[in-house]
Amino acid sequence: MGLLQLLKSQFLCHLLLCYVFLVSGLLVNLLQLCTLPLWAINRQLARKINCRLGYCISSQMVALLEWWSGTECTLYTDPESYPLYGKENAIVILNHNFEIDFLCGWTFCERFGVLGTSKVMAKKELAYVPLIGWMWYFQEIVFCKRKWEDDRRTVIKSLHNLRDYPENFWFLMFCEGTRFTEKKHQISMQVAESKGLPKLKHHLLPRTKGFCVSVQSLRGTVTAVYDSTLNFKNNETPTLRGILSGKKYYADLYVRRIPLDSIPEDEAECTAWLHKLYQEKDTFQEQYAQTGSFPGPVMSLARRPWALLNWLFWASVLLYPLLLLLLWLLQAGSTLTVVSSLTICVVGSVAVRWMIGQTEINRGSSYGNKETLLNNN
Repeated sequence: MGLLQLLKSQFLCHLLLCYVFLVSGLLVNLLQLCTLPLWAINRQLARKINCRLGYCISSQMVALLEWWSGTECTLYTDPESYPLYGKENAIVILNHNFEIDFLCGWTFCERFGVLGTSKVMAKKELAYVPLIGWMWYFQEIVFCKRKWEDDRRTVIKSLHNLRDYPENFWFLMFCEGTRFTEKKHQISMQVAESKGLPKLKHHLLPRTKGFCVSVQSLRGTVTAVYDSTLNFKNNETPTLRGILSGKKYYADLYVRRIPLDSIPEDEAECTAWLHKLYQEKDTFQEQYAQTGSFPGPVMSLARRPWALLNWLFWASVLLYPLLLLLLWLLQAGSTLTVVSSLTICVVGSVAVRWMIGQTEINRGSSYGNKETLLNNN
């Protein structure tokens, strides 16, 4: 282990990284709150401002993956499709097998300049969570309760609001609805058997209703679906803890561009189309398991400097006053002040470890563990 790698693995460095992320995120949330009056005056300008403010938060996570960890991402895709990425509105379908697949999805967005405008479908409870949740609220993320009877109208309304969005956006979807585990896979395949559907080896049965409504609601706004399949070399299972410790991973992403016009409008036919797509994705994952690569040519996917520059800006703004405070505490602080400061640091470190722990697969959502839920396709 080199000196730099040893430094990256130290908890003090992790604490400083999280300090910059948390404090800068709260400051950005405050700035987003200040844009509320602007929404009534100039909605499009408010949207553009919030795209850039949101980028200040999400790009720090991307910088952690790309620059701190040094994780490399190889893109397999059609050379004819490549020039269109980032220049059109798209629905991006991602597989949900890894703790950091959302982070790799954000990296895909960042490489093509649409990270600040990327959208997801997230649990409604997250809208009340500071940092990411509040950022998403101002970025017009689609929030749902995971009860389709209640969600359908909300999802349609939220997607219709994107029809006049002022910049190109990508709508990221995990159609499986929850992260892959062996238990969920077993239940999912029982449902597949009961419905007469082919069994999948590397994926859960996709939840079709949200996808079909998204396609119907975004016709005329979105021009393509990007079917994206992610895996990692050497059978590695990356974790956020590993990224935070500076561990380098090698990601492979296979992307197929599918014109939205080629997807059936009828809901039943769209449902069958999505099931067929996941059968193809399963074939690609099986090929990767056998050969260590996806089909198709490899395209260069260079890092952009903006995520790193954004993090360096916030680090320079926030770490200097922190250093002055620490020096003052050492020189003039009372015992009570020092103890209180240490207590805050301990609480902060526990909170950070808790947040990281929530990304672990064995701590994931119970959504999909019950067969009654998986019948809601």
